Order: sequence, then structure tokens, then C-alpha cells
Amino acid sequence: MEKITRRTVLAASAASAAFAVAPPLFAAPSTTTLVVPFPPGGSTDALARQLQPGLQSRLGRTVIVENKSGAAGSLGAASVAKSPADGSSFLVTFDSHAVIPAILEQPPLNVETDLIPVFLVGTAPYVIAATVDRPFRTFADVVAAAREKPGSVRYASVGIGTLGHLAMAVLAKKAGVEITHVPYRGGGPAMNDVLGGHVDLIAGSAALIMPQLKGNRIRAVMQLGRKRLAALPDTLTAIESGFPDFETLAWWGVFAPKDTPPDVIAAMEKAIREILNEPAVVANLRDTQMMTLVLGGAKEFDVFFAKQVKFWGNVVRENNIRV
Repeated sequence: MEKITRRTVLAASAASAAFAVAPPLFAAPSTTTLVVPFPPGGSTDALARQLQPGLQSRLGRTVIVENKSGAAGSLGAASVAKSPADGSSFLVTFDSHAVIPAILEQPPLNVETDLIPVFLVGTAPYVIAATVDRPFRTFADVVAAAREKPGSVRYASVGIGTLGHLAMAVLAKKAGVEITHVPYRGGGPAMNDVLGGHVDLIAGSAALIMPQLKGNRIRAVMQLGRKRLAALPDTLTAIESGFPDFETLAWWGVFAPKDTPPDVIAAMEKAIREILNEPAVVANLRDTQMMTLVLGGAKEFDVFFAKQVKFWGNVVRENNIRV
């Protein structure tokens, strides 16, 4: 039997003390980064910056917003997918995220397996609008003009493979007409050319369209939500216009790297939900983005996202669309 001495007792005590004060193997990060895969100034960037102060106070650590744009939003998404799964990095993104696997020949990530849905923030309908000097008051007018002169009607979108582009491709195909797509790098350039009369129409989110509608510079011809927006009570939906069960919604959501622990996901979900229940935040997102808050947790978002990937992926493949 080993002889117990004062020295061995002290050594054992010291080891125990060291173990007691040692930090946990998976300590919480000191900083959390919200990666936005688009340039500053857009709706996703605005959402992330709306969440930032509230998350910082609730999570008890520094929260920063970082814009990493490029390749249809896939570069920023891939950077989060490759980040440590410890709560140090989250992706705040937009509806085009669901189109990445179909629109890119070699995407830098698998959006369905490399990231975990955390929270579905909200949705807003897409709207098709025309400049006021064009004769279009309904989408039926657009179809009639396109049928009379195939390819003569031109519409702007905020980029190839965005939901505005894909929705118009579906609508034109269903109507049996050719409508020419003119893609732009973002909502600002697209809207500028619509206002300048260089294109006839624009298909964009309600957040992009509404400011110019209020200024009476463009006219809504159809909205793509299931129900009419309160701000557009006289504009028909696609369903009312003869396209059964067709809707196109912008959406905003938060993802984490795969293998992120459930407690980290739950903490982020709880914090975001609390922020989005604040009246001032609700009013801001409703008024600036025309957003209807969904407040969908991880499981609900997972189901929603899978449906988006499948539906819009089929649209991309059926119409042979590539960036």
C-alpha cells in the first residue's frame, strides 16, 4: 500500500482546486457575429442591426453585424457553416437562401445540412408594379400587352434567381406569354431604372415597392401574398387574378452552424423572440419592411425552409435558370 504523506495530500488538494476553477471545455464565446450575406442597406442588414442591441443585452456578450456578400448570398452562408458551432456565429438571411442549391452549379455549402434553422422572423409578399406612365393597371393588362408583342414587356428584378425573377417566370409560363427579364444588382439600381422608364415593371418585395407607391411614382398591378396587404386594398392578389394557390413571400430567418448545441439554439431563439415582441421593434419592421412577424421556432422554420428549397428549386430547374 502506498504511504500517505503530507506531500501527497497537498498535491491532491492542489489538483482538486485547479480542477474546480478550470473553465468549462466549451465556454460561451465572448463575441457573437451576425453574418449578413448581402451588402449594407438592405432589409436583411436592417433586421440584423435591429436585433443586435437586444441580443447583446440578453446574451451578455458583444454582438456585431458583419456583411459578407457575394455568389447569391452563398459566400456569407458558407462562412457561417464553417464557423465553430459554439454560438459565436449566426447567419441572418433572406428568401434567396433557399435557391442557392439550385441556382449555383457548385455552391460552397449544402444549405440543408451545413446549417441549422434557428428562427423564422417573418414574411412579406412580393409585389409587381409599373411606372405610372405605362398603361398597366392589372396583371391582365401586362399579359395582354405581352401576348400582342411577345418579349416587348420588360421587368426588373433584384437579380437572377431571386424570388421576384422566379415568380415572374412562373406567372409568364402559366399565362403562356413571354416577358423579358432584366436583372439588376440590388433593389436600388432596379428601382432607378423603373423610375427612369428603362423597363416597364418591377417584381420586388413589398419593402422595396411601397416607398415609391406612396410617392405616386409607380403603380401596383398585382400582389403575391395569399391575402391583400392593408396598404394595397385595391390591388388584386395572384390568386384573385387567376393563378390558383400561387403566392411568393419574402422571408427572413436566422441559421446556425450544424452541430451547434441545442441549449445554444434555444438561448438564441428565446432572445430573438423576446426582441421581436417589443412594440417598437414590431412597428419598425411592419412600417419599413411591410413584414408580418411569424416568430417561428427551430422546428417550424425547418419545415418551412424545406418546402421553400423544394418549390423554388423545381422552378429553377424547370426554367433552366443559372446565375
